[in-house]
Amino acid sequence: MFILRDLLNPLQEEFPNTKQGQKRKVWFAYTLLAVVVPFTSSITSNLLRALETLFGLEIQSQRFYTFMGSTTLPWKPLWRTMWGLIPAPGTEERIIVAIDDSINPKSGRKIFGCAHFHNHATKGNQSSYPWSQCILAIGLLKKVKSRWACLPLDFRFYMMKKDIEAKGVNVVRKGQPIPFESKMDQAAAMLKDVQEYYQQPVLAVTDSWFGNNGLWAPLDKGAEGKFHLLSRMRTNITLYNFAQIPSACEKPKAGRPPKYGDRLGSVDDCAARWKEHAEPYTVFLYGKQREVQAYTQTVMLKTMKCPVRIVWVYRRTRYVALMTTDLSLSVEQIIEYYGARWKIESGFKEIKQEIGSSKSQVRNADSVLNHLNFCMMATTLTWIYADRLQCAPDRKYKIRGRTGFAFSDVRRIIAEATLDKNFQSVCPLPVQRPQKSFVKELLRMVA
Repeated sequence: MFILRDLLNPLQEEFPNTKQGQKRKVWFAYTLLAVVVPFTSSITSNLLRALETLFGLEIQSQRFYTFMGSTTLPWKPLWRTMWGLIPAPGTEERIIVAIDDSINPKSGRKIFGCAHFHNHATKGNQSSYPWSQCILAIGLLKKVKSRWACLPLDFRFYMMKKDIEAKGVNVVRKGQPIPFESKMDQAAAMLKDVQEYYQQPVLAVTDSWFGNNGLWAPLDKGAEGKFHLLSRMRTNITLYNFAQIPSACEKPKAGRPPKYGDRLGSVDDCAARWKEHAEPYTVFLYGKQREVQAYTQTVMLKTMKCPVRIVWVYRRTRYVALMTTDLSLSVEQIIEYYGARWKIESGFKEIKQEIGSSKSQVRNADSVLNHLNFCMMATTLTWIYADRLQCAPDRKYKIRGRTGFAFSDVRRIIAEATLDKNFQSVCPLPVQRPQKSFVKELLRMVA
């Protein structure tokens, strides 16, 4: 209960000290809690019912829908405040951030951000280009009670240039088409904001689509150590040795000194050549200590024009090649950090399915942005709450091979705290109304 008070009060301070601002800060706090509480999906009408039924917050439907579509909610300072509430965000003196994009299928033709985006994970009976929103998100990777978690930090809607030039209703906000930005530029801008706030080196953990010069160049080639990349490598990328340094007795050759040495071959060629030199490493991977066979080599990449460290992780018949520009990382760190990248995929599932952002029916730009901001911030709030607990929550639904708690377990604990009869004393409402015991019991059954 007091953890929620310590988390919500700083967020409420970002609202102006006016009569309307004081009302909105209460609506904001309880709407955020309504998203977290696992009672129903977080579509706007359900949130209104939750506010009235669970918390006793009396608000007219038209005023609430206007609030959810507001153009003046201070999301940027709210997110900065949320970043400051994260306990010990750094890992080994660096901020580890995962980057990935996800599509959110929709059915309405006039929903902001929608277009026919390619879905690389489509199944046989699904369209490869569903009508959907494309969301690019970054999340903080950190250990919460000895398990890796991904805390959403920021997001962008990606729009295709042809749709913006066509000035369709799906790309218009405040009467004007939004300016075009590539995914790489969007990702670089969000990473720069994170680095500027925390003032620590940022390690961006990505898949092979982002882990190349397309993202490295907008980050100013690492900006003298402020940024580093860790990603999976494509098998056809050519590797080069370091250029030989001529001895003092050798006569210097005409022209510029070479930047690259001998051609080592592709990533696939080197994997086959060095497999017999692989060594065993013990790594914390996917929730437990595992032993892997790996080989590492520092090489030059012409595509990024910088030295990188590559780790080949061998399995029975296959291998995975990982690349990082941070040469100080050990083999164990590289494998563990990249393994933690999968938590952003789990985070997308939590936001879209458990929180329920995929079921949103809002259409105009500000309503869409506000709703997704609420869903993202509710997810971050849940993980911060888990990190501030004295003990790790118990897992309600036991699964073989998994001992750590789940996202739903933390939501259940928050639900119990918010429905406590004394909660409104630490987070007061404008008008008090007794809660219904039947609803409280029903919520516990659902959770």
